Amino acid sequence: MFLRKPAITSDPLAVTMTGVRMGERLLQIGGIDAKLAAQLAAKPGMSGHVAIVVTNDRDAERARAAAAQTGALVDVRSAPIGALPFGAGEFDVVVLHGAAGALAPLDASARARTLSEMHRVLREGGRIVALDPGAPTGLSALLRSAPAVDPGYDASGGTIAALEAAGFRPVRLLADREGTRFIEGIRPGL
Repeated sequence: MFLRKPAITSDPLAVTMTGVRMGERLLQIGGIDAKLAAQLAAKPGMSGHVAIVVTNDRDAERARAAAAQTGALVDVRSAPIGALPFGAGEFDVVVLHGAAGALAPLDASARARTLSEMHRVLREGGRIVALDPGAPTGLSALLRSAPAVDPGYDASGGTIAALEAAGFRPVRLLADREGTRFIEGIRPGL
């Protein structure tokens, strides 16, 4: 029996909302949707650089397989997100997948260290785009509402407040569409 490889599905909204462009140096972090990660990895093209950091080997293999299906060249590493294996100012854009899920369980000092690492690897004027669960849409909106990751985290301002506390300025909600919130912060220059 012949089995076909699953096709990479398109998520044009997420790719568009991150604003990743040809030639940029992109770092993706977190528990990622491998298909979306591969689509984003294809955006910088041959003139850019793409790296993905995940916290376990299983997610690393999924990311490599999805990138291979799109033909994107990706540096996939398994490392703690609080100790990124890259130099200062190495990236133009950081995409933090599942930001609330990654940040809410951390105590305040661990959260600050983690975001400080993301701040460190961004160039001056670089952007972080955090993807959080947003308002449910479609059938999921009718059946249930999205549970809060951590009510205390949300009550204290959530990902927007966490990015502001880490020194990103300005921080803004770009959109809450199709079940995803897109939050952008800029690493200010000197």
